[in-house]
Amino acid sequence: MERNGILIIDKPAGMTSHDVVARVRRALREKSVGHLGTLDPMATGVLPLVLGRMTRIAQFYVDSQKAYEGEIRFGFATTTYDAEGDAVEAASELTIEELRETAKAFTGTISQVPPPFSAKKIAGVPAYKLARKQKPVDLAPVEIIVETLEIEALAHGVATFRSEVAAGTYIRSIAHDLGQKLGTGAHLASLRRTRSGDFRIEDAHTLAEVEAGTDAPEELFIHPRLVLPAFPSVTAASEAIAFIRNGRAVNLPEMSAAPLIKVYSNQRYLLAICERVAGTLFRPKVVLYGSNETMPVPEAAFNS
Repeated sequence: MERNGILIIDKPAGMTSHDVVARVRRALREKSVGHLGTLDPMATGVLPLVLGRMTRIAQFYVDSQKAYEGEIRFGFATTTYDAEGDAVEAASELTIEELRETAKAFTGTISQVPPPFSAKKIAGVPAYKLARKQKPVDLAPVEIIVETLEIEALAHGVATFRSEVAAGTYIRSIAHDLGQKLGTGAHLASLRRTRSGDFRIEDAHTLAEVEAGTDAPEELFIHPRLVLPAFPSVTAASEAIAFIRNGRAVNLPEMSAAPLIKVYSNQRYLLAICERVAGTLFRPKVVLYGSNETMPVPEAAFNS
């Protein structure tokens, strides 16, 4: 049976994002499973997965903002910028006042060099593969946005923090660079993602819950009406549905000026993401159920 939906997993420590995808794929017997933003093996928290036809809308989540909480250990840096690497520096004490003042320089639009142990590519080769072979890793700095970086406490050289960042930001690099600027050395000791775009930790499920609910996993999926909440939504009439499924432009009763809208065939099934051509004329950008694909029969439970 085809499984179509978005599933928010509370990723446990010690697993890669790919490990989680593979486990869900086996549990639900769904070949098409992808994730919306990698989490390092050490990290825990929100890992949104797209299943089945929902993988077609992954492109709209590329720039999702992320929120984290975690710990930074000061006193020494590591090769990986987190607790899994080897110590490379030792250093001095610091106060929370010094730390909070220095952290101010790490908010806003800043330049950041990705960690050498990352998936960033150099001449087509992932940086971590070069780093593991102790070869030079020369990564260019990139512009990132750190909305907030709040230092909550500091005790015995370990600071707890909360942060909201734009896509593409490495929290490991922030921890490392803080230590470099303070002259103490530092690394990321723990990390938990509490939000990814509109997906929150409060709505996440454990892998055990997913594996226990294989008879009706849809109950764990977020409701299709909650997908991409920033996009206005329209429930299309049968004639418009036929046009959209054939890739044809159609007039839809949408009054806002939004460039993209969600089109539903009823209260349950997301049919397409359409882009505005002019006025109320829209053309399909992504179609989840094409003209040669079978649409599910509407379920009465979701038609209210």
